[in-house]
Amino acid sequence: MSPRNQFVAQILQEAGFGTFLLDLLTVQEDVLDRRTAELRFDIDLLADRLVTATRWARQQQGLESVPLGYFGASTGAAAALVAAAALPTTVDAIVSRGGRPDLAGAHLRAVRAPTLLIVGGADTQVITLNRRAMESLRVEHELVIVPGATHLFEEPGALEAVARLARDWFVRQL
Repeated sequence: MSPRNQFVAQILQEAGFGTFLLDLLTVQEDVLDRRTAELRFDIDLLADRLVTATRWARQQQGLESVPLGYFGASTGAAAALVAAAALPTTVDAIVSRGGRPDLAGAHLRAVRAPTLLIVGGADTQVITLNRRAMESLRVEHELVIVPGATHLFEEPGALEAVARLARDWFVRQL
């Protein structure tokens, strides 16, 4: 339901990529999470759902062997990294927007997909967390800081920069 992720998906579609957006929490879970903030940090739950969705997508006619990339934001980026570690021969590229790759923990060492980390320049705590997480990645990876952007990339031009970076990464990797 994220309008930011829908915008990025539109840019990816314009570049010729197929996109599949999914919310990793049910409507009821999202209501609970808005009150407690407990489920958004259940990375194993989120990653399991992403693995299930990926396996389902791979069973669809025409999608059995196409290159596959994950785009995740915030804790969804950690879930994407954990899911990619669980599916090392299935996921071909990852992009994290304002992500928390640190929450993927030891799974980072098992990620085999080239990974782009995008963080807002004003999101200093998340920059630090991304730099620490990069130390555990054993694959091609890059950290791009969007100057002046905050965690949600709401500043003029910030989300457009994210979408272009994601598009360009996927074009190179996929």
